[in-house]
Amino acid sequence: MENLGSRLAEYLNSKNLTEDYRRLLNNALNDPDVQQFLKENNDKINSDALSASAASIYEFYNNKHHKSELSKGYYPKLIVSNHNIEVAYYPNERTQNREKRSQYESSFVLMDMAPDIRKAKLDDYDGDGRQDALAQALDFIDNYLNSDTFTPGLFLAGDFGVGKTYLLGAIANELFKHDVRTTLMHFPTFAIEMKDSIGQNNVLSKVNKIKVADILMLDDIGADTMSSWIRDEVLGVILQYRMQENLPTFFSSNFSMQELEQHLAVNQRGEEEPVKAKRIMERVKYLSREVIVTGRNRRLNK
Repeated sequence: MENLGSRLAEYLNSKNLTEDYRRLLNNALNDPDVQQFLKENNDKINSDALSASAASIYEFYNNKHHKSELSKGYYPKLIVSNHNIEVAYYPNERTQNREKRSQYESSFVLMDMAPDIRKAKLDDYDGDGRQDALAQALDFIDNYLNSDTFTPGLFLAGDFGVGKTYLLGAIANELFKHDVRTTLMHFPTFAIEMKDSIGQNNVLSKVNKIKVADILMLDDIGADTMSSWIRDEVLGVILQYRMQENLPTFFSSNFSMQELEQHLAVNQRGEEEPVKAKRIMERVKYLSREVIVTGRNRRLNK
């Protein structure tokens, strides 16, 4: 079987090329990576297409040693396609890491949350008062990934600093490993933003974006007195849609479910609206299961 490298060398020497161009092509042909590629793929390549082969080899060599603006962040690699030599470009390690980061940030969306929540890990979630919450979190992940039926999220209730938000972040990070998209948002801040959106006439678009998340986590719900409009036209709309579509929803709160219902029953004007609060809590109870998180306040021990 003829040697393709030798055929290419003969082809280059037979062409009426300038000395500089011939030198560059010969350098490309003698590149160790090119030589190895030709040796491994000699019987797969169409030896009649020498001109195209020479051009591809030169392109590979040139971009290997002289990165262009178009190939920055990628490395060239010779491949065989339809028995011809072609050049493919693959992301280098830096580009791969950037793409992974971009994919991660689009799959684990933080809204008005501290960025260090992205470091949360289930393996680090331990200690007195946390065991049941961790077990329930692991059960949710297993059931959600392996069951075709609706899997309710968790309603994490407990005092300040016991790790409710951290656990939400850890669950989201674990779900990301299985290509599950999660949105984790600080609900009191979101409520303020929604009020500001009234004048911009984009309330509905923001609500629609939130309500369709694969997994939605509402952090610190009940931290502030909630207006009737936020409770019914924002939170109520989001929860109603998610209940209809069986989309798991998580909550964290300093209130238990019973206490949260009492809290929601009083609007910002001090008026009692128990029926409307009960309607909201029916949706919360359908979408999640209450877990009481106890233990020491870890924020005070940093």
